[in-house]
Amino acid sequence: MRTADITRNTNETRVAVSLNLDGTGKQSIDTGVPFLDHMIDQIARHGLIDLDVKCEGDVHIDDHHTVEDVGITLGQAVAKAVGDKKGITRYGHSYVPLDEALSRVVIDFSGRPGLEYHIPFTRSHVGRFDVDLTREFFQGFVNHALVTMHIDNLRGSNSHHQAETVFKAFGRALRMALTPDVRSQGVIPSTKGVL
Repeated sequence: MRTADITRNTNETRVAVSLNLDGTGKQSIDTGVPFLDHMIDQIARHGLIDLDVKCEGDVHIDDHHTVEDVGITLGQAVAKAVGDKKGITRYGHSYVPLDEALSRVVIDFSGRPGLEYHIPFTRSHVGRFDVDLTREFFQGFVNHALVTMHIDNLRGSNSHHQAETVFKAFGRALRMALTPDVRSQGVIPSTKGVL
């Protein structure tokens, strides 16, 4: 079973993430940031990852620490659950539409953190959620999952739709990259022999 339980406690947040990469999309999410909960739900459902996320953060200041630290802890959990990466597909990509919005996410479990992020949000907030924090979530994830990821919102005029297509595409790309490749069982998908 490719599972992990990670707890990360700081002076700003207390985060616990449990996941099963070979799940069915069952989730329990309570970060204290409702829009983030909605977006993480998309990752679980479309990535077919069983995911339990709990966070107590200093949201009385703002949502920044919570959003970033949840991304960090999720990245740590994915890295732990995937292990040495033997037999995984390694690369994943997805295009996801939602009404007028269309986003693409491409991911590589390269062992090298890197983020290319291009979302031209049309407004600064979705409800109370500051859309700038979307980048903080994904930066935290890539830094700790040790992946390279390209995120592009190709079109969209509704910021909720823009964000949701990105998170759905991320879940689908993650699912593809982590799917075992039956033709390379037990093989690390790299000429280096290590990722």
